[in-house]
Formats: sequence, C-alpha cells, structure tokens
Amino acid sequence: MIKITSSSNQKYKYFKSLQLKKARYENNEFTVEGIKSVRDAINSGCEITALIVSDRFDKGIDFGSIPVYEVSEPLFGKLCDTKTPQGIMAVIKMYDNTSFKPDFNGAYVYCDNVSDPGNLGTIIRTADAAGMSGVILSKGTADIYSPKVVRASMGSFFNITIITDRDIEDLKEYKSSGFSLLGGALTDNTVDFKECDYKKPVIIIVGNEANGISDEVLKIVKPVKIPILGKAESLNVSVAAGILMYEWSRHNRG
Repeated sequence: MIKITSSSNQKYKYFKSLQLKKARYENNEFTVEGIKSVRDAINSGCEITALIVSDRFDKGIDFGSIPVYEVSEPLFGKLCDTKTPQGIMAVIKMYDNTSFKPDFNGAYVYCDNVSDPGNLGTIIRTADAAGMSGVILSKGTADIYSPKVVRASMGSFFNITIITDRDIEDLKEYKSSGFSLLGGALTDNTVDFKECDYKKPVIIIVGNEANGISDEVLKIVKPVKIPILGKAESLNVSVAAGILMYEWSRHNRG
C-alpha cells in the first residue's frame, strides 16, 4: 500500500489528469470507479496498472500484485466523476482494436455520431444483454473511455467487443462483404422494424440524438421505423437501439 497525502503529489496529479480525454489518449490509460466495475475489469483480464482507494475503503479485499495507492476521502473524491464515490478506482490500459474486423457470423450495432456518454453506455449494456456480437462506433461518437460511458454500461464495457473510429467507408466494406445494414430512420421507403430480415450477418445502425443517421450513411442502409403510438416526437436513441436489438434477438433465439 502506497500512501498519497497531498494533491501536489505527482502520481496523484497523473491520476487526476485521466479525467481528461487528451490525457487518457496521450497515456493510453483510463480509469473506472466502483467495486463492481473494478471487479469486472479484473475478471475480464484487463491490464490494470494501479488501484486507488480512499482511507475509508475496506482493505480486506485481496487485489494480488496490483499496486495500490491510498488517499484521503477528500482527495479521492476529487478524482471521481460520481457524486457518491465507493472508495475504489482502477487505472487500466486501453485495448488495441484498430485491426479488428466484424465476424461475418455475427450481429452488431453501429453508433453513428451518438454523442451522449450515457446513451452510449446504455447501448453497450443493452447490446451485451441482447447477445449481440459487438458495438461499432463512428469517429464522431462519444469517447468510450469517458467515465460516464463506462459507468452507464454497468460492466458490459468489459464483456462485449467495442470497435472504434469507423466511418462510411468501413460500412460500405461491411455491406459489400455481405452484411445487411438496417438503420433506424424515417424516409419515403422506411419499413416497419418487425418486417425486416434480421438474419446474420447484420448491422443495426442508430444515429445522433438530435440529427439521426447522417445523410451519407442513410444512403447505404435499409431504413426501418419504430412506430410512435402516442404524442412523443421521437424515441431516445438508446431505447430505439434496444428495441431493434431485441427484435434481432427474437428472430435469432435458439
């Protein structure tokens, strides 16, 4: 156990810097908060470079050979994104998915410029629950290493493949290789989501919260709609993604 007693400590400053996207990518590391997320990270085999605990955290847990840093409760709170921290945080190496290609026997959800971290985390969580093969993110989508994304995924962040920094050319490549692209959108040729072919391989595409699927992506997808039965103008993107993913699951169960 290594004790840190001051916010001027260089290691503490480094941990705090990881709240910023720039620092995360410069150092190829990110943080997760809370006992469940830390345990999920350990169980998934992530490379954890440090654990940070508050001086009030239960020290009876054995974390093996991972370096553990102890700080006071006030100092720990300044490292956290949550209002009620649980007293433990892990520093984790980012994983390399630059060469990953979707499995032709799989089904994925593609986030086209989904900007809200909470929505993205919920989509990741739902994709895991629905049995999808993975989540693909466009270059304009929220940072997957944001604490809000990791927290909203409720551990699914560590359970499912996440492919980042893809664009229209990648989607065209997936389509030409045989993937069916189904996009949640309202157009002149939109069909009801229950009438689509969800056979593998398929990629379900959802768009930005305010603008929907981008025009260039919309040109290459089969647009599908989820009926609005009340007076609501639209569905939240994570809710829409969940409905489409579970419709896929219904068609492919067993």
